[in-house]
Amino acid sequence: MLESIEKLLILQERDRRLHRLRSELTQIEPERQALKTKATDAQQALEQAKERVKHLESDRKNLELEVEAKKQLIAKYALQQFQTRKNEEYRALAHEIELCKEEIVKIEDRELELMEQAEAAQKDVLRRTQNSAEVRKLVEEQTAQLGSREQALKKEFAELEINREELAVAAGEVARGRYERLLKSKGGNVVVGVQHGVCGGCHMRVPPQLLVSCQAQQELITCSNCGRILYYSRDMDLAAVE
Repeated sequence: MLESIEKLLILQERDRRLHRLRSELTQIEPERQALKTKATDAQQALEQAKERVKHLESDRKNLELEVEAKKQLIAKYALQQFQTRKNEEYRALAHEIELCKEEIVKIEDRELELMEQAEAAQKDVLRRTQNSAEVRKLVEEQTAQLGSREQALKKEFAELEINREELAVAAGEVARGRYERLLKSKGGNVVVGVQHGVCGGCHMRVPPQLLVSCQAQQELITCSNCGRILYYSRDMDLAAVE
């Protein structure tokens, strides 16, 4: 195998590792934000549950005020009954008193419903309080793990990047130039083998003369279809699969 090909394969493997690390690093911040959102959602759910308890308590107090107002009306009507001498007025006031009493019963029924709802809402607050605390703890742990992972990835990336230039120079000016140009368009699959007579990049059949040139290992050979750099090693079978 040409020395330049060997150097390019080493460079290509380095670039693939750098690409993988770069990709992993770009995922760190979205993961961190997703964790923050998870914690925020749990806290918001808790706050909404607390607000529901407040609203139910407020509604119950309003009903208590309504009952008190009805009782005051009853007292007022009772006083007017005591003061009136007319049977018709007395009966009318008695009717109003009965209506107030009926309203009080209805209001007290609604109060009971609100009390039941408030009890369920309080239980929901307790459940969501516990859930929010658990989520917050989990998010803190996972965020810390992400931070450690990010630092490890950055360290590995920096170490791999240190002598990347040296590896590129070692491949030779011509080979490096061709490799760098292809790297921009083909990604991490630039230097490929010719197993079974096809290009390892585009998977198109390589013309026989190019296969012979690859096997000769005297110069850089590129695929006539995709332009990738081709290489041959002894473990490869050049015979085309029928």
